[in-house]
Amino acid sequence: MPCLLAFDTSTELMSLALHTPQGVLVREAAGGAQASARLVPDVLALLAEGGVTLAQVDAIGYGRGPGAFTGLRTACSVAQGLAFGAGKPVLPLDSLLLVAEDARAQMGSPDGCVLWVAMDARMDEVYAASYRWGAGEGALRGQWSVIQPPALYTPQALQALWQTSAPTVVAGSALAAFGDRLPVGSARTLPEPRSRAAALARLALQAWEQGVRVAAEQAWPLYLRDKVAQTTAEREAARLAKEAS
Repeated sequence: MPCLLAFDTSTELMSLALHTPQGVLVREAAGGAQASARLVPDVLALLAEGGVTLAQVDAIGYGRGPGAFTGLRTACSVAQGLAFGAGKPVLPLDSLLLVAEDARAQMGSPDGCVLWVAMDARMDEVYAASYRWGAGEGALRGQWSVIQPPALYTPQALQALWQTSAPTVVAGSALAAFGDRLPVGSARTLPEPRSRAAALARLALQAWEQGVRVAAEQAWPLYLRDKVAQTTAEREAARLAKEAS
């Protein structure tokens, strides 16, 4: 059984997980602007709690995105730094798949389920992707496969996509953020996570078992937008559009 350290700072919630032969330790804390200051101390505290040194870790997983620009840079740089220093490989983990994995646990692991993730990307946009768990075309039992890779959508564009192929399950923060502006029809919705950190531990183990590992210098964040902030006029226009909907 491998010893794996993993963390994700792609959202306002910072998630950490330590998978060891003795068990799994998870921790969740405020992320966002605090993640850059808290991540390394919290990682060291988690290792100490598990009685594990960095030298004993087999690989370091990190949430590569999509997500908040600063959060992705934080997770990537810390993963690279720890991996370089300890001579360990890195596991780049899809941050939207983390949401799908948490939703799968909430639903009781339905085999063959196709699940959409829709996360609030701010700036009146949505990060979205769809995945299949287990049995199905191109999928192996006990593994995830990507149906629609992560992309950045306006609510209108995502709604149009769903009109051609209606989702059956949708999870993620965009459900609450956009409300009626992002109708999902009869799909089952899972707007709130149960435990992102527990899902992170499972994804890290799946990635390790599938051989999804890279050298530290090949660990990069997944950015889906170049512009990371709106002008005052753009923020006001988005606010008025939301109020008018």
